Amino acid sequence: MPAEAFLFDTIAAVGAKYRAGTLSPVAVTQACLDRIAACDGALNAFILVLGDAAMADAETAAAELAEGHNRGPLHGIPVAIKDLIDMAGLPSTFASRAEPGYVAGKDAALVANLRRAGAIIIGKTNLLEFAYGFVHPDFGQSNNPWNPARTTGGSSGGSAAAVGAGMCYAAVGTDTGGSIRIPASYCGLAGLKPTYGLIDTTGVFPLSWSLDHAGPLARTAADATAMLAGLTGHAIDGAAVDLAGLRFGVIAAHRDHPEITAPVRTAFEDTCRALVNAGATVEDITIPGLDRVTVEHLAVMMPEASLVHGQRVKTHGDGFADTTRQLIEQGFPILATDHVRGQRYRVALGASVDSVFTEVDAILSPSVPFTAPAEDPPISDEDGEMLAITWANMTGHPAISIPCCLAGDGLPMGFQITTPRGADGLALALAGAVETLRPLPPPPMNRRTGE
Repeated sequence: MPAEAFLFDTIAAVGAKYRAGTLSPVAVTQACLDRIAACDGALNAFILVLGDAAMADAETAAAELAEGHNRGPLHGIPVAIKDLIDMAGLPSTFASRAEPGYVAGKDAALVANLRRAGAIIIGKTNLLEFAYGFVHPDFGQSNNPWNPARTTGGSSGGSAAAVGAGMCYAAVGTDTGGSIRIPASYCGLAGLKPTYGLIDTTGVFPLSWSLDHAGPLARTAADATAMLAGLTGHAIDGAAVDLAGLRFGVIAAHRDHPEITAPVRTAFEDTCRALVNAGATVEDITIPGLDRVTVEHLAVMMPEASLVHGQRVKTHGDGFADTTRQLIEQGFPILATDHVRGQRYRVALGASVDSVFTEVDAILSPSVPFTAPAEDPPISDEDGEMLAITWANMTGHPAISIPCCLAGDGLPMGFQITTPRGADGLALALAGAVETLRPLPPPPMNRRTGE
């Protein structure tokens, strides 16, 4: 059965049709629900589908728009929420059996902002257990719209699958060590880890307080900009930029790392050449101490995650997947001195990156060294998947992954852009400019339902 073409329109295009009276939020929401019914058996993106509530919200949005009440770009747009984010009166499973019967008393701050923006929340999406690196067998892996035999990546994989397959227009993910940008890279999406603290994470279940971010996954940088405005409750300046004269720095240690596969390196270099052809300057840069980032990231994240789950392991330890419980237990013996060293490293690394931004406008790197594997690799201090990702969690700088090319296996590859803290609009604008230089075809599941 062919998918409705408007399911793959941009948010702005759907909004224009709403306001012209040629399309209704009711029809769009019903089409998203039909798409979920048709595709989610293969992709496993959703834990909870809010069909009745979404249709009621769509009716409200349609009535408001008909009366000239315009809440902004997200008004009447179906979006999804990762299932560790509170929605009043609804359960969160965290893709685990270790927190049975949890029901949120009120909306998370970002959910309240999305509601005020008129977004229609169509469901809650699958994730790695408590966003911590492993799939719980009762919930299963989310699968990739480009090839359902491959993973979407974690931990926000359900959000990526939902957007990539046209089941909604955007979704919320969380990112503590790449958990928005890795799925974005694997699924050919725009995924932004904003500046640390830009999005209020009250009501988002923590993994590591020092490193947690929430942010948007969308099909384009412009859609991610609209979603970021909805999540924060204020306008984001993502206006188009002229690439001519801009200065880009390439993290040579990431581009040349032995774990970077040949297709990813080629796609990255081709994209950098396209920037040069557009009038930009691209040069290699060095960030002192960057080779320690994975070890220090784990020194910060693991003990904080173990503190979050310490009592839960004692009372509901059997509810965790074995691998998740073991990872939590590995965090308990980490010394306080190691954690403090990691925190001091965060400050020093942030200062080093800030100094680089006195010489360049943005920093470039491949998002992930390879295309989507069959399943998520385990977390380790030599984790190639997070090679170029975790440093922005440590420093808090905004970083966005966008697709730049397809590999020979037909899967997308990601290109990461990082900008100064607070310059989220610039990151999104640059991402939009790169999208025009390196357009990507739609994934096979975006062409015909069920294929």
